Amino acid sequence: MHRDDAEETEIECASPPCLISEVDPAYMGLEDPQAPQRIYAWRKIQRESMIAARLSLRAEVRTHHASLIASGLDQAIGEIEGKSISLYWPFRGEPDLRPWMESVTERGGTCLLPIVIEKRQPLIFKSWKKGEPLGRGVWNIPIPESGPEMVPDVVIAPLVGFDAGCYRLGYGGGFFDRTLAALPNRPLVIGVGYVQQRMPTIHPLAHDIPMDIIVTEQATVRRGIG
Repeated sequence: MHRDDAEETEIECASPPCLISEVDPAYMGLEDPQAPQRIYAWRKIQRESMIAARLSLRAEVRTHHASLIASGLDQAIGEIEGKSISLYWPFRGEPDLRPWMESVTERGGTCLLPIVIEKRQPLIFKSWKKGEPLGRGVWNIPIPESGPEMVPDVVIAPLVGFDAGCYRLGYGGGFFDRTLAALPNRPLVIGVGYVQQRMPTIHPLAHDIPMDIIVTEQATVRRGIG
């Protein structure tokens, strides 16, 4: 997923990166017309820091975390059979849920992968299972070559960061929020990541859409509960 043009604007922040997640939103000028630009600049710093921390995890640790996250997804979703579930191809240290994707197919579910059509447009979803051909999409991430386009019952989105309100810090392209806003019926929306990616707040803006559930290797957090 890509950054929005707005988030690509470089704006200097006075607070050091190690403390910036603790800055009070009022100090950041949320009543100022320029507040969204300051938030985008702040998120850019947070995003880079969070991705670096995720990549620093040893491969075997990420694999173990992914298995625990998969168990949490089973509990959060319940019965798999007959459901269409959008996942993702792992990128830059994200939890690798491809083994769980195979289990979804084996249990009668349909796995979908998201596809970027063009900038500033919602994603589409096409079905895919192991053995079917893959092409290359944005950032060379694999995408289905021939699966039918479908609307997911469940959307699982990788997190760069998240907060107690179940708001997700993503890669900055806005694709996810646009997609949820455009779907005819809201699916169950689950963010997945590592507990170390939790933040005090992402300073949500009006267009940000919270997850229903966030699953990490340590816990499952439901919006409004915890």
